Amino acid sequence: MIGQIRGILIHKQPPHLLVDVQGVAYEIEAPMTTFYKLPDINVEVTLFTHLAIRDDAHLLFGFATHDERTMFRTLIKVNGVGAKMALTILSGMEADHFAQCIRDGDADSLVRLPGVGKKTAERLIIEMRDRLKDWELSSITSRSADNAPGRASSQSDDAVSALIALGYKPQEASRLVFAVATDELTSEEIIREALRAFVKK
Repeated sequence: MIGQIRGILIHKQPPHLLVDVQGVAYEIEAPMTTFYKLPDINVEVTLFTHLAIRDDAHLLFGFATHDERTMFRTLIKVNGVGAKMALTILSGMEADHFAQCIRDGDADSLVRLPGVGKKTAERLIIEMRDRLKDWELSSITSRSADNAPGRASSQSDDAVSALIALGYKPQEASRLVFAVATDELTSEEIIREALRAFVKK
């Protein structure tokens, strides 16, 4: 099992990133909550990882914190929740926010996430309530990132592509992105603001 990777970040395009570890580039999938915390390209990064072995592929998932990985591993144990849905959930809300929704039985917030219908939300609440009863909630704060000016169209297109890859329908992804996009925001910041707006609807 590959539990952690430390190397040079050489590419990032949500939900995929590449980390060069002494000449070997590992392709990793990560939730947006991890992308918000990534350093710039060609800077060293350390990620907690989860290796999923399937008949047709070996998939490596990366997380900025141990808690994110723990939540991911807890999610994929729920019947009907695969790795892609788990990434989508963690992209749409912080692990602490999700744990709070489970504790409060807040199905309304969960069904706003793509791929999570009413029955899935209810299943998540029922199956995860006991598993998360000892989860320690920290204060949920917004994390800032350095603004990098760029062409809004390019940044917005990247953001739309990332949301589609996370499971959002193309029309919905475009609507969410262009509602918040500005020249000053990076693609990752646009995604963060779009997801925040979506969850608060």
